[in-house]
Amino acid sequence: MTGMIVTARHGRPDVDRSVKITAREYGSWWAGYDRAGLAPGQTPPESLVSIASDAKTVLCSTLPRAIETADAVVDDARIVPRDAMFVECPLPPPPFFPSFIKLTPTTWGVISRSFWFFGYAPSGVENHWGARRRVRAIADRLADEADSSGDVLLCAHGYLNWMLDSVLKKKGWALVDHQGKNDYWSFRAYRRPADQLSAQPQDKQEEAMAAE
Repeated sequence: MTGMIVTARHGRPDVDRSVKITAREYGSWWAGYDRAGLAPGQTPPESLVSIASDAKTVLCSTLPRAIETADAVVDDARIVPRDAMFVECPLPPPPFFPSFIKLTPTTWGVISRSFWFFGYAPSGVENHWGARRRVRAIADRLADEADSSGDVLLCAHGYLNWMLDSVLKKKGWALVDHQGKNDYWSFRAYRRPADQLSAQPQDKQEEAMAAE
């Protein structure tokens, strides 16, 4: 039987979201966010630890908050492969905002994501359409892992996982569990319905059976 795909969001990063900053300063804040690990004193939910224990494959992005999340859920019982293809979609600081406007990083994040979603991306920054292509490639990789090896857990990021949700559903994966909404330590679990499995090519069915 084809395995389950689980996408988990990282734990709470060790950053200050209460500060008031300009749009330009938000660029530096976000860069620091990408360098930050998890805030101390957190414990992953037992349901996610159990999923990690049962998963044949656990993967994570190359950002510290995802790496530390993966290490926490496997309790350092295995080495978790890291891949930059799983990093969060970029959040470049929005243009056209004067320096006297100061907002919290959370508010700038919403504004920045809106600009980025509608096509804004400075030179050298992945745009929305590039991220969509990357997410489709991630979905294919996770499906291949689940078909060939069994349950797969990806420790990644909130917006990336949200984008993956629609892509996996379009590819025929059904959402069977969703805990924590889109908060820290939240996760979504997907399975391929029986009718989808029966429609797989024979060689794929044999691979799935061999992975049981």
